[in-house]
Amino acid sequence: METFLRQFDWEGLLSLLQRVLGVLLCLTVHETCHGLAAYALGDPTAKRMKRLSFNPLHHIDWLGLASMLLCGFGWAKPVPVDMRYFKRPKTGMAVTALAGPVSNFLLALLLLFIASLMASFAPVTAVTVWIYMFLQTTAILSIGLGLFNLVPIPPLDGSKVLFSLLPERAYYTLMRYERYGMVVLLLIVWLDVGGSYLSDAIYNVYQWMAGLFF
Repeated sequence: METFLRQFDWEGLLSLLQRVLGVLLCLTVHETCHGLAAYALGDPTAKRMKRLSFNPLHHIDWLGLASMLLCGFGWAKPVPVDMRYFKRPKTGMAVTALAGPVSNFLLALLLLFIASLMASFAPVTAVTVWIYMFLQTTAILSIGLGLFNLVPIPPLDGSKVLFSLLPERAYYTLMRYERYGMVVLLLIVWLDVGGSYLSDAIYNVYQWMAGLFF
């Protein structure tokens, strides 16, 4: 047993733990902020269904979580939104959709700010190093989730923002076929179309954000 414990890849396990916790945090903030934005615009649906919560168990789709950890692409349970409550439905839907990616960018800034404070003031121990790496890793994940969701392909948030610029008839026609966009999206991810551009964008945004604090 002692030999097994000595040979076990504890570093790999701690690295996986960082990623799991980071993904849970990013997805939870993203989905909760969708619900908060909709609620602020007059839609109580998410609140009624107890989705205005930072408890990750209220938002996690376990298959989507596993996919994000293994493939870098995943999803959470979509927050229910009823655009009929919005005074201006298309605009309200666009703002609600945009709240998710924006929350991820703000989360990344907060995490990098805390990391910069730790780098300046925290003593160097195994625990503080792990926390520091968790903050950095989660910031990258949060930026990645935010940028990925801005891609204007249904059902990603960017499509709802883009579609809001279309005439009413075209908008509601496209929204009706939104569910088929997931097939297209999965195919794009599987073929790695544009993956290098997304990776470069994540790196560049991370470098810019980190440069604000380090």
